Amino acid sequence: MSLAVENRFFLVFVVVLLGFVGIAAIGCQAAHESSPEDTIEPVVSPVSVERGEYLVQITGCHDCHTPFVMGPSGPEPDMSRMLSGHPQDLVMPQPPELPEGPWVWLGAGTNTAFAGPWGLSYAINLTPHQNTGIGIWTEEMFVDSIRKGRHMGHARPVLPPMPWPAYQNMTDEDLESIFAYLKSIPEIENRVPEAIPAETEG
Repeated sequence: MSLAVENRFFLVFVVVLLGFVGIAAIGCQAAHESSPEDTIEPVVSPVSVERGEYLVQITGCHDCHTPFVMGPSGPEPDMSRMLSGHPQDLVMPQPPELPEGPWVWLGAGTNTAFAGPWGLSYAINLTPHQNTGIGIWTEEMFVDSIRKGRHMGHARPVLPPMPWPAYQNMTDEDLESIFAYLKSIPEIENRVPEAIPAETEG
């Protein structure tokens, strides 16, 4: 083999070798520059304000905790007082005695006050107001309230018509999402009257 041919093969070998080295270098640089955060999808928490809002909408929280007003098509929630509970300026009279029969309970036109065999109950203020709402509540208190049917998780029984026996079947993530949403809404100062269970009604 002539010297010229040998030199040509040598040059081809060198060029190919340099090409492999270059590709390897680019690959190493790319691997160095990409971090695990770039390649691994972030874990999205199942607890979210958006999910909480959705659950509040579909479980009927506005039906009792947002006062109703008369609209063009009939009673409708007054969203300017969203989830603020029974209006503090609406003092309810003593409920009338019902005759015996299938009617066993009474409800206010605002759909926030109720009287029945359980006593008198009012829809509470679910906004995050510190003094009149759930501003001082913790997530644990809220979850326990639904799980155990106890106000603030440990106090008096949660009275009808609050459907906590159904809501207690929600997952922890559902309840925590609802609490996160309630903590995010505008606070409204509205001191709801205390409930009066039947055994203490005077």
